[in-house]
Amino acid sequence: MRKRGSGSFTSAEFRFACSLFPTGVTVVTRLMPDRTPHGLTVSSFTSLSLRPPLVLVCIDLRSSFLKGLTGEDVFAINVLNERQKYLSIHFSRPREEERFQKVIWHEGERGVPLLSDAVATFQCGLSRTVDAGDHRILIGEVRRLEYRKLPPLVWYHGSYYPMARRRQR
Repeated sequence: MRKRGSGSFTSAEFRFACSLFPTGVTVVTRLMPDRTPHGLTVSSFTSLSLRPPLVLVCIDLRSSFLKGLTGEDVFAINVLNERQKYLSIHFSRPREEERFQKVIWHEGERGVPLLSDAVATFQCGLSRTVDAGDHRILIGEVRRLEYRKLPPLVWYHGSYYPMARRRQR
């Protein structure tokens, strides 16, 4: 076991240690000010509050996803199922204008893009934002949700990881 004190570790070591926490994989989507769909792969998503129902996602400050984002905006968090690894890869590619090509989606509240066959979709109104380090935390109030009983896609230790399935007896 490696022990590292405050400030005595590198960014690579910090990233490595964080990769040891398994997370679900999401694609966060919204309509841009020009009404074009935009989305990106995000693993930093969590529930925040039950009353009111709040969730949060963390977006890199360099992301064009944040361009023109206002308190009037709606965004969606699409939790990917274990067969949607291709979507996670597709929405993390650098060419943002191609991300919705050949992707099956439908419109949610106010046109927000929703990915088909996601484990869950949370349609959110932007409640507030908080800048923290090199990311902006988007806090969304959940207005609508859908969910399915499908195994989620999991990211662990720098790789996609299949969920263990329990055998029915």
